[in-house]
Amino acid sequence: MNRPRPAAAPEPRAGLLAHQVEGYLLAHTERERARQEVAVLCGRLPWLTTAQAEDLTRHYTEQRLALTRSVLRATADRAGELRREYEERYATLRRTLLRRHAVAASLLLLATGTVSAASALLGR
Repeated sequence: MNRPRPAAAPEPRAGLLAHQVEGYLLAHTERERARQEVAVLCGRLPWLTTAQAEDLTRHYTEQRLALTRSVLRATADRAGELRREYEERYATLRRTLLRRHAVAASLLLLATGTVSAASALLGR
């Protein structure tokens, strides 16, 4: 019987490439959005010369991309902080749970030993 082969694990380079492509596409999309917004703005300012409109487009696009970069960095930083906080909390909860299980297991062994000893004494 022919069984399907499990998919091979992706290479780390493939993941890196995927992240780079995703970043490129995100940047491209943001640049296009900025250009569309500034085109609408320039359309509302019919007195601008072509050179002024191009200058405004360039400045607006640069400023918008810088803002996008700043927001993404802040979001990534916050995600890192939250990850650290959650990992610390998880570790604390795990230690507490393990400690409680150890105490419960010890009490169970103690109770079993006590019952066994009591049975042995009463059986005599």
